[in-house]
Amino acid sequence: MWMGRFIAILERSWNNGSAGRTLRQTLGVVTVFLLVAIVATAALVIERGLLILPFGMIGAGILGSTLIAQRSLHQHVVRVADALENEGIRSAREAVSHLVGRDTHRLDEAGVARAAIESLAENFSDGVVAPVFWMIIAGLPGAATYKAISTADSMIGHHSPRYEAFGWAAARLDDLVNLPASRIAALLIIAAAAVTQGASAPEAWRAVRRDARHHRSPNAGYPEAAMAGALSLSLAGPRAYGGVVIDDAFMGNGRRAAKTTDIRAALALYRRADAILVGFVILMAAALIAIG
Repeated sequence: MWMGRFIAILERSWNNGSAGRTLRQTLGVVTVFLLVAIVATAALVIERGLLILPFGMIGAGILGSTLIAQRSLHQHVVRVADALENEGIRSAREAVSHLVGRDTHRLDEAGVARAAIESLAENFSDGVVAPVFWMIIAGLPGAATYKAISTADSMIGHHSPRYEAFGWAAARLDDLVNLPASRIAALLIIAAAAVTQGASAPEAWRAVRRDARHHRSPNAGYPEAAMAGALSLSLAGPRAYGGVVIDDAFMGNGRRAAKTTDIRAALALYRRADAILVGFVILMAAALIAIG
């Protein structure tokens, strides 16, 4: 929350519409630099302080776990499925609006279900795999810095007249730091499909190889294509943002008519993919302990 307030203060002060594009872009770079420097320094100091204490590693791990959105992501998507089943389309649209930035007021049941599944796949990469990856690489500072970049992108990294220049650095840096995690997330979903009845790992692999690189995002297409192929769905495609239809490639070549049962199936894949990730991290930790 304080990261968001810091970004908002600088954005209001520096993102002046009367300034030229180059100046606004430069100030956007400075905003991201200051945010990353402050967050990384604070996280490094906290981590070093914890590690000199008895059982400090456990404290650092607990603190780092707050940067991983496993449970909250699952809960938000479950709410969409529950709303579709029990409360009707209006409540389902409201529930899915907390997950996606697209226009939701005209979505039908299939549109709501696709939006929830797409968000689950993309946020598995952004909210779970990426912070875990950067925590493995650089400890608590790595995960905290990733969270800072992700927060900046969500607030100012938009393709709109207001943010196109000022949010350029945030958007580009977010694309870069999410690149490894998006590919790993796709592989985890494929692995989960291999041990999930009714899901297809070969189709997930084919969808990733065929479709992922055609997505508007350099990263979101990988977990979305994997999820689409595993569940025999067709995700992504044209979507409306702020009344403007954005033409995007389709991920997967299955059904467009997604249903509540498909959301439940996607959640089951998510849980298995998450379990595989946790198991891999435990094995890595055990191996390092054995070596060290």
